[in-house]
Parts: sequence; structure tokens; C-alpha cells
Amino acid sequence: MALTRAKKAEQVQQLAAELAESTTAIVGTFQKLTVSQDFALRTVVRNAGGKYRVLKNKLASRAAQGTKVEAALQGLKGVSSVAYSSGDPVALAKALSAWVKENAEFSFKLAIVDGKVLSVQEIQQLATMPGREELYSKLLFLINAPAQRLATVMNATGRDLAVVLNQAVEQKKFTEAAAS
Repeated sequence: MALTRAKKAEQVQQLAAELAESTTAIVGTFQKLTVSQDFALRTVVRNAGGKYRVLKNKLASRAAQGTKVEAALQGLKGVSSVAYSSGDPVALAKALSAWVKENAEFSFKLAIVDGKVLSVQEIQQLATMPGREELYSKLLFLINAPAQRLATVMNATGRDLAVVLNQAVEQKKFTEAAAS
């Protein structure tokens, strides 16, 4: 059943509203994808904080006009789908890459992250990068490490003095001096 002009306009407006908030889009293509595989893919993308849509190429290019992901959705050919997110691009790339390894029916075309168009190889590299949370934890560790070392060094003086005094008490060096 063909889409009416009004229905197409409604779909373009809805997709445009969703894409306006997106900073990352990963475009792919698929062949012979079963309903269960499609459902699994949508679940994977949703769990990574994104949304997934199968696109009509002309409608996608119209909807993407004026958005950060416009360059990725212009001039698409063949069967196309897009996973998009305003969150962590690495999480989305990791989730899709893991799913693609198990399902050869799907392949990447290109991606766009914060206005930069990425090739298929760059998508794979993005998927191997540490995620935002992991980077934050590493950064906090690096910030905390010097202060932690300083506290350890400052405590070492008192601890070393206590150890020396304890050894002197155990060897009864203080009782001999007090007795004379």
C-alpha cells in the first residue's frame, strides 16, 4: 500500500524531530533480515540508548535537513536503516558492532558523530574505544592519584616513627635507660 502525501509529511516531521536532538547516526543496510533479528537489533540499539529506523531514502534526506546528522543521510542508495542517539556514540557503535558480528545480514554504510562523517573502518575503530563512563573513571583515577600518593607519603613518616618506637619497646631499650 502506497503512502499518501500527508502520511509521508507526518513521517518526515516525526523523524526530523528525533534527528534534531541526535548527535550520532550510524547508517547500515541489510538483506533478508528476519523479524526476530530485526526485533533483536532494535532491542540492542534501545539498550545502548539509541533509536533505530528503516528509512525511505528521500524521506530521510528531507527529515535530516538542518540537523547534525544531515551529511550521513544525504544521497543514500538501496535499502537503508539508521541507528541514532544523542548519548554516547561509543556505546551505540559497540552495541551495533557486536550484533553485526553475529548477524552477517546487516552491514554498515557510514556514520556521523558530532558532524564528522565516519567510514566503515572508523566505525569499527569507534567500537573498540573505551566508553564515556570508562573514560571518566580513568580521568578521575588520574586526578586522584597524586593526592593519594601525597597522603601516603605524609602518613609514612608517622607510621615509620611508630614502627621504630615499637621495635625499641620490644627490644626493651627504653627500660634500660630509665633504670640507670
